Amino acid sequence: MTPRTATDQPPRPSLGKRRMLIAAAALVAVLAGLVGVYRIVNSASNPDAAACRQAVEQAKRLTPLIHGEVAALTPAAAPLLLPQLSFHDADGRERSLAEWRGRTVLLNLWATWCVPCRKEMPALDALQGKLGAPSFEVVAVNIDQRNPEKPKAWLRDVGVKTLGYYSDASGKVFTDLKLVGLAFGMPTTILVDPAGCAVGAMAGPAEWASDDGVKLLQAAIAQRS
Repeated sequence: MTPRTATDQPPRPSLGKRRMLIAAAALVAVLAGLVGVYRIVNSASNPDAAACRQAVEQAKRLTPLIHGEVAALTPAAAPLLLPQLSFHDADGRERSLAEWRGRTVLLNLWATWCVPCRKEMPALDALQGKLGAPSFEVVAVNIDQRNPEKPKAWLRDVGVKTLGYYSDASGKVFTDLKLVGLAFGMPTTILVDPAGCAVGAMAGPAEWASDDGVKLLQAAIAQRS
């Protein structure tokens, strides 16, 4: 076999080319590091994916029960942690939806000028009477902006006796939910899991105390209790 000579060796890249290769490799390493940092920072600043992944899975499991009287409920397709929602109770004390963490909540926004709300409110009241417990509550928030006594009289007029009274005269709750794509009109209803994540949302009224509504909510409570 003929021995290899110096001329048989592959040509070495020039000094300038070697420097370019080294710089390119360093740039790739830096970019990889930045991607890793971005993922860490993004995960920390947007906790939805980590905190609410189970809510999306729950929505998938509940989908077969979304029919009939509650067919208009849209199950969550992506993780979404609800904003920090604040409102007042019947005594005027400021409350936050965060106080309901650990419980399944059916959050409802309503107003006295909302015609469908008048029909829906007794159903929500009946649902609270059937399923209200330490693990579940219907939280119905009035968003009237004028006479604060009118909504209370309105509830008495439609026969509501079981629901707690909550109100937000500023309308900020509705605005905050609209900004995350969960509120478009009255009534608006959101199924919230114990971690404060959206499981499903509905625009418009429903017969929540019907067999369809009760079975759906019972399943939601059981899955996250």
